Amino acid sequence: MTASSDGAPLAETFECIFEFQPGWIDLTLQEGTKAEAKALATEVVNRLNPLGLEIEKSAVFDDMVERAVSLNADVPVLAAAYYTEMGEALAGLMVEGYGDEGVPRPTAEEVTPLLLEWGNARVTGEPQITRLDLPAGPAVRVQSMLEVKRRLGFGRKLTEYIRYAVFPPRMETLVVVTVTWEKIARTEEITELADEAVRSMRLTPLSTGGLAAPAGGGAE
Repeated sequence: MTASSDGAPLAETFECIFEFQPGWIDLTLQEGTKAEAKALATEVVNRLNPLGLEIEKSAVFDDMVERAVSLNADVPVLAAAYYTEMGEALAGLMVEGYGDEGVPRPTAEEVTPLLLEWGNARVTGEPQITRLDLPAGPAVRVQSMLEVKRRLGFGRKLTEYIRYAVFPPRMETLVVVTVTWEKIARTEEITELADEAVRSMRLTPLSTGGLAAPAGGGAE
């Protein structure tokens, strides 16, 4: 998929591919409409094994539609969610690209505090911050709890998240992968799923002619 935004196109375009393990569902929408989300959810839900579900297909469908619309609200490069065989949604994943022509890519030190910023939430506790060497490039990984404002501003709910800021070699774009979840009791399992997914990510810059020019971490 090509990183782009109608409002602020990136200085460079690239392809982002994950080798997702079973359970991850690609929910990337081209138009971001609810009609498109419903068509995608219909296709996915029809492939589910009804004997393995512990909730109604209609409930899985409704969750998938709402999740797809929400994840695609800011026009990400890629959006996905993890569903168990029983139909339970565990986590959402978004990939976003940041870069303006002529503006140097921020350093890991400059990016780290930005990974802790949220418009509708605040970080609680001490975040875990680590440096990684991923197949897609060097990265900063931040994991923390969030207090998220509920709709209409009534109360807050706890959410956990991981953000990976990836610095692909031979690319100027900063690639940020965000994974969020609310089932705190399953944090260890979800963390393993997120780390495994991000390790499978491959980034390939595209030339102006639309041809792939593999960068570090690009698909061979």
